[in-house]
Amino acid sequence: MKIQSRIIDIQDYVPEVEHFREEVLQGLGRHEKVIPCKYFYDLRGSELFEQICDLDEYYLTRTECSIMKEHVHEMAEAIGSGCLLIECGSGTARKTRMLLDCLDSPVAYVPIDISRKVLEASATELLSTYPGLEVLPICTDYTTHFEIPSSKRPPSRCVVYFPGSTIGNLSLAEARDFLKRIRKIVGRSGGMLIGVDLKKDATVLEAAYDDREGVTAAFNKNMLMRINHELGGDFQLDRFQHQAFYNEKLGRVEMHLVSMAQQTVRIDGEQIPFGQGESIRTECSYKYDLEGFARLASEADFEVRKVWTDPRKLFSVQYLTAR
Repeated sequence: MKIQSRIIDIQDYVPEVEHFREEVLQGLGRHEKVIPCKYFYDLRGSELFEQICDLDEYYLTRTECSIMKEHVHEMAEAIGSGCLLIECGSGTARKTRMLLDCLDSPVAYVPIDISRKVLEASATELLSTYPGLEVLPICTDYTTHFEIPSSKRPPSRCVVYFPGSTIGNLSLAEARDFLKRIRKIVGRSGGMLIGVDLKKDATVLEAAYDDREGVTAAFNKNMLMRINHELGGDFQLDRFQHQAFYNEKLGRVEMHLVSMAQQTVRIDGEQIPFGQGESIRTECSYKYDLEGFARLASEADFEVRKVWTDPRKLFSVQYLTAR
């Protein structure tokens, strides 16, 4: 359905509260408790993540931005003129502006985000910054089905922008399925510009997800606060501790909230028991080597056409084209 905002039309497919409740209760009912990381991003969660991006330990945003600054003209040239640019998990569209500044006559920009307030604010700002650009926002979970709106001008190709190594939040099977769905969206002439975090020393990885200032811990615990506010939960935040570590066997960083005592939490009348030391896994962030990601892309009918990395090879931005 379309909901009219004061300035823009937003296609709104955001999950209902009932769906949020269902996924939380289902995840907490498992033997190994888990809550999908997409529920980090209410307004407060989005604000905390923006703070994380500026932390010294969080190399991902800083490194990706340095790659973009150095090579964005090459990226824009690879994408070509007259594209329809679609961004999954657009947030504040901080990095997108660098790309929009260099693209040749993009016909429209389609930001997709699960937080409607963040989406409306960023889309409105982009309309002001780029008055000639058609902005077509979609409020949804981008891992589910959604329809791309038609632009007023026909595009030469559709290109999905997926920065920030968000692909790492998906398991290998989920990442493959997601890339296959993107391949269908962009079609035979389309492409994808994607950020992919690379494998590296565990101490660097763990510091990025457990900073000294405790911002990532606050971001993690904010998910419990959101459950309290929206689902009638009674989590006591001081009885859970943030934990992050690199699981070398699975090639991923894991974030958990660990119960500091035996306790029972209630959510809308449902009782969730926790043993002391029992955890909720709130995020996984898979890391890739270049060869491994190329194989994954190939399985989704994409070909890696160009890879840009930083001198230390901490991070990569890759342009994929449909095969």
